Amino acid sequence: MKKNNLKELARLVRYFIIRSTTAAGSGHPSSSLSATDLMTTLLFGGFFRADVENPLHPNNDRLIFSKGHAAPLLYSLYAAAGKVTEDELLTLRKFGSHLEGHPTMEFPYTEAATGSLGQGLSVGLGMALNAKYIDKLSYRTFVLLGDSEMAEGNVWEALQLAVHYKLDNLVAVLDVNRLGQRGETMYGHHTAAFAARVRAFGWNTIVVDGHNLTKISAAYRQALRSKDKPVMIIARTIKGKGVKLMENKDGWHGKVMTPEQAEEALKELGPVDVGRRGTIVKPAKVKNRSAKKPAVAADAMPYQIGDKIATRKAYGNALVRLFSDHPDMVVLDAETSNSTYAEIFKKVYPNRFFEMYIAEQNMVGVALGLSRRGKIPFVSTFAAFLSRAHDQIRMSQYSEANIKIVGSHAGVSIGQDGASQMALEDIALFRCQLDSVVLYPADAVATEKLVFALADHFGDVYLRTTRAETPVIYSQEEVFSIGGSKTLRQSKEDVVTVLSAGITLFEALRAYEELQIQDIAIRVVDLYSIKPLDLSAIEKALTETKALIVVEDHYAEGGVGEAVMAAAASLRPNTPKPIYTLAVKKCPTVGSRQN
Repeated sequence: MKKNNLKELARLVRYFIIRSTTAAGSGHPSSSLSATDLMTTLLFGGFFRADVENPLHPNNDRLIFSKGHAAPLLYSLYAAAGKVTEDELLTLRKFGSHLEGHPTMEFPYTEAATGSLGQGLSVGLGMALNAKYIDKLSYRTFVLLGDSEMAEGNVWEALQLAVHYKLDNLVAVLDVNRLGQRGETMYGHHTAAFAARVRAFGWNTIVVDGHNLTKISAAYRQALRSKDKPVMIIARTIKGKGVKLMENKDGWHGKVMTPEQAEEALKELGPVDVGRRGTIVKPAKVKNRSAKKPAVAADAMPYQIGDKIATRKAYGNALVRLFSDHPDMVVLDAETSNSTYAEIFKKVYPNRFFEMYIAEQNMVGVALGLSRRGKIPFVSTFAAFLSRAHDQIRMSQYSEANIKIVGSHAGVSIGQDGASQMALEDIALFRCQLDSVVLYPADAVATEKLVFALADHFGDVYLRTTRAETPVIYSQEEVFSIGGSKTLRQSKEDVVTVLSAGITLFEALRAYEELQIQDIAIRVVDLYSIKPLDLSAIEKALTETKALIVVEDHYAEGGVGEAVMAAAASLRPNTPKPIYTLAVKKCPTVGSRQN
């Protein structure tokens, strides 16, 4: 391969950054310019290996811009590689453009959508795990970090776990440009402070002048020789490098130059060969890999009507049986696997189970990285603790993720553990995600069937499980689908319809029995698919009964009741019927279940 002229390519990339951000009238040129030399050397210095004609090549090196606001740099790099035209660059941040203000999946070389700082290293960790332990491929994962985001706890969660799994195929590049959005960052230009902290976590660190192309090249060569440890290249850079107007000056974060200022800046750059293009080294060839199915298929479900088993345990059992049909699945757990019962899968398939420890934000980010590499990650912990990973869950929806999240020990039904452990917001959290699916099975059979259904569905899914043992009420012949429901009790004389899911379904059935004694007929519906809802069942209930009562183990706000009310309003806007919600409406206290 003909050797690239890195100095000229870096000048070209800066030219593209200035041109595109000025045309957009918004963006982050200063943050892009500071990392230009680092990324130009990576892509065109022979260190990054990828087939630019095939972004989906399984052995391409992965590049994640955790500092997503440097998107103009990402796009300009691929313009220098010949994959984005200059005219396309001038559409930055405009309607219809695939060059958005932060990287999204609209741009074919984006590995994961970024923009909420502190998450990229976790995503990269997931991709590195996949390469080393699952697909056993030679690709490396590079993550560009900003010094401001090093204040995020999520970064340090990822730093710990990368060392634990000896990810020597993971390279972080820290752009220490000193200036954040509103002034100097915590450690300014003190690269030694970053190096000491990162080394303390067990990483190899390399401190370098982030604008010396020769030294940057040497740093990459050293990084690629690391064994059993991830590497962080800590680079001292100048924010706005190459444009004297903004170099190392506060007040230029997220601010672009006027056209007149940009013309002066382009003159400062000197002659730019706008027709120059750099070459990226191609990856090693690999054979087509297909996941191997287990040699022996799992046994059928052992559950019989009347058995008592917790749905969380049924989830663990289902994972084992699922693997024969979905050999690309991976199971992650946040040190709760003996309670979520993910440990059942771990015992049978230890090579497909990864312990994430008590670091839920990192766990979701790792799951996203695995998902982006074609795996089906199942993520489990206590439902209450998923709330601290809300932002990671939120961001995953913009990366076309396929993550299956399971929250156990939900609701006041856990009793004696107290309010801090009672997930009463989790349904709302997941309902508000775009195109998400929310499922809440009541018994072991429903759980198993829904685990299989959600594995077949592409997209983020939340499955809520219960701590307490509940009786099996469904036969193994029952069919459960996303968007479905089960009407368990009904007659022509039904006065009201009671809709419930999970643990409270059994309270609804008890109420049915008691009301039968009083000659009061009610309909009982298992609304196990909370999103999407079974609209036909709700419309039928609105038509045939006088009112709806929703019973749920969740706060009223964002819960099942509000979902049903919204559906009913759209189905029967002109002939409304009363809808009552029996939900948790005050702070719960500790105690045992009363019968």
